[in-house]
Amino acid sequence: MKPLKRMTKQRKIILDVLQSTTCHPTADWIYEQARKELPDISLGTIYRNLQHLVQEEEIQELNYGSTFRRFDGNTGLHYHFVCRSCGQVMDVDMPVLRDLNGEAAQVVGGLVEDHRLEFYGICRSCLDKNQGIEEKKECLT
Repeated sequence: MKPLKRMTKQRKIILDVLQSTTCHPTADWIYEQARKELPDISLGTIYRNLQHLVQEEEIQELNYGSTFRRFDGNTGLHYHFVCRSCGQVMDVDMPVLRDLNGEAAQVVGGLVEDHRLEFYGICRSCLDKNQGIEEKKECLT
């Protein structure tokens, strides 16, 4: 069992921001939202606390390369869809394939404890626009 870590005011606000949205925001977006509660909070504080919350498994970090880090307040096992056109990241509402862990374990000959799965393609909004380009969603900037 992990020792309990102190939940600072800044950490609590960041966690609340993440748990109140489903848009998988960037640190910059979280910073803008947190400033509504704590105007003097710094971007460095946001980054430090995000890393702490990831290490404590309070949130998930979705890392899609050096320029594409997003955060998710939902720590339960679930899948994501990433739009290659607008960059939106969304949860995929489908059952988690728990048997996949066992199948992978047989192939690798070891213990598979968890898995992460992302789907990539073009979201409905981009398809509907017929040109494949959508203005960035509010939480992507």
